[in-house]
Amino acid sequence: MQSAPLNAVNHDRLRGCGAAAGLKPLFYSTLLSNAAKRLADGLSLQAAMASSGYLAVESAEIRLSGVASDPEIQRLVAEHYCRTVQNPRMQDFGVERRAREVWMVLAAPASVPKSGDAPAVSRLVLELVNKARAAGRRCGGKLFAPVGPLVLDPALTRAALEHSRDMAQHDAFDHRGQDGSTPAARIDRAGFGAHRIVGENIAAGAMTPDEVTAGWLASPAHCENIMDGRFLLIGIGYAENRQTRSVVFWTQDFAARR
Repeated sequence: MQSAPLNAVNHDRLRGCGAAAGLKPLFYSTLLSNAAKRLADGLSLQAAMASSGYLAVESAEIRLSGVASDPEIQRLVAEHYCRTVQNPRMQDFGVERRAREVWMVLAAPASVPKSGDAPAVSRLVLELVNKARAAGRRCGGKLFAPVGPLVLDPALTRAALEHSRDMAQHDAFDHRGQDGSTPAARIDRAGFGAHRIVGENIAAGAMTPDEVTAGWLASPAHCENIMDGRFLLIGIGYAENRQTRSVVFWTQDFAARR
């Protein structure tokens, strides 16, 4: 039942809509079929995806009415949905068919950083941050000259990880912790020692080091923290909670010892 609509869509994706270089066929996903069932029940695509358990960075729906045969699915998709089915980011496919009504969902899976990848992820974020510092940058209305690199600090990393886990657990996005703690208090609690300046960046929803760093650099206040030459040390931590809309929560803590 599922293979016929998938075959029709893959035909259009690879040939029926005209050849497109580099495209690969879509793969059937039980989770996306669950999303398609929820679409058929009347949910929005966003609600259907959220309840399906499929973590996507992008998704799209196709609904066909009055479909009598599988060749008709192929024809209608080619006539009206070529742009959707030839989106190179889409990888997976789900379908729900009820009489002559067909609901299809296409999606691109999110790649969530795993906890075991934390050292490598932190190094990548650090490299991107130090690349920006070395080049100099305009943050909103302020121009920052090139400045020396930040060094990853274990205590600041513990503080950053603590706050990311706190935000993920409580689905919160705030510099103040659920226990009322401030960035400075968390750095003290992590054993950093005496400090003369402290700063913090947080983010939610970014899935990769490139994405989260680009977001920080695009925000004047976060960019200023990254480019501030008074900061000498940094800690980087992230945590995930797939039951939240943002999924991944990030923290950067900055400081200089007294």
